[in-house]
Amino acid sequence: MNKTILIALAIGGLISATLLAIEPVTNFAYLSLEWPGISAAYLFWGAVGGSTVLGIAICWGVNALSYGLGAFVILGTFKLLLMNPKTS
Repeated sequence: MNKTILIALAIGGLISATLLAIEPVTNFAYLSLEWPGISAAYLFWGAVGGSTVLGIAICWGVNALSYGLGAFVILGTFKLLLMNPKTS
């Protein structure tokens, strides 16, 4: 279970980093995929008035957790399907 969580978080981190890296290249076309992280960073920045770098780190972290949760569900489903094959 711990290995699955770590793999899911790594996948979420890669997806989040990729989305942040392709923003300038795509002229912010995929910005809607980053709304969970951007919303959290905006709320933090509005409440505390922190730096931009900290806001980007919060955005990356929240998106990594969001996409990591989705990856965890998919990996868990595959694991259950592979461990309990139907025998007819």
